[in-house]
Amino acid sequence: MALLQLLLVLAAASLAVPTRDSLLNVCMDAKHHKTQPGPEGELHRQCSPWKDNACCTANTTAEAHKDQSNLYHFNWNHCGVMPPKCKRHFIQDTCLYECSPNLGPWIDQADSSWRRERILHVPLCQEDCHEWWEDCKDFVTCKEDWHKGWNWATGTNRCPWGTTCRPFSVVFPRPQDLCEKIWSHSYRYSRARRGSGRCIQLWFDPARGNPNALVAKYYAWQRRGSGGRAAPAPGGDEQPPQPGSASAALPQPWLLLWQLLRLVGSF
Repeated sequence: MALLQLLLVLAAASLAVPTRDSLLNVCMDAKHHKTQPGPEGELHRQCSPWKDNACCTANTTAEAHKDQSNLYHFNWNHCGVMPPKCKRHFIQDTCLYECSPNLGPWIDQADSSWRRERILHVPLCQEDCHEWWEDCKDFVTCKEDWHKGWNWATGTNRCPWGTTCRPFSVVFPRPQDLCEKIWSHSYRYSRARRGSGRCIQLWFDPARGNPNALVAKYYAWQRRGSGGRAAPAPGGDEQPPQPGSASAALPQPWLLLWQLLRLVGSF
C-alpha cells in the first residue's frame, strides 16, 4: 500500500511539471515557416485568424494572396483566370499550411529540396471539402496532383506537354478527390463536421477562438495512445472515445494517475 501511495505522489508531481508536447503548438520544418509559433500583430487578409499564434510572418501572408507569388512561383491561372470564389479556398489552404501551429499530429518527413517536413492525411472537415469543390468545379486545370509534374521551363508552373485543361468536376469527380489528391494526400476527406472536434477547418472566425487547437490535442492523444503510430490513412475517421474507455482521450500523466487510482480502489 505504501508503494502505491508513493506512485500516486510521483504521478501527481508529474502533472505539475510543464512539458513541451512535440505534436502540439509546433511549426513544421519547411521553406517559409518560423522555427516556433508566436504572435505576429497583423497578418494579411485571409491569414489574419492566426495572428495571435502563427508559424508564418506578415510578408509570407501577403505573398499568399498574389496570383503568382514569390513563395513558390506557383501560378493559379495556369488554365485561365481562376475565379475569386475558387481562389478564396486556395488562399485559405495556403494560410493554414503556412500559419497553423495545430498540424503537429500530421507532420511527416518530406523528400524535397525545399522542405524537410510536410503534412500528411490532415482530416479536413466535410464542409470545407464540399464548399471548396463546389466553388471550383467549373474552373479548369490540367493536373490532378499539383505538387509535382509541372513544366517549370519558364520559372513558373505550366501544364506539362500533352495535357489538356479540363473542368475541376472532371479531374476531381467528388469533393473527396479534390481534397485528397490535389496536394499529394496532404489532406484526407473527413466525415466529421465543423465543430465536432474531430476535423481541421481551413478557416475559422477568430472571434470564436481557434477550433483546430482542440482537434490537434485530440489526435495527439490518439497518436500517443496508439504507440506513436502515424496518422490514420485515408478512408477512416478517428472515433470519439467510447463510454467506459476514458483513458482513450487522456494525456499520459493523467492516464497513469487514473490507472493507479483504479488499482488503489481494487484493494
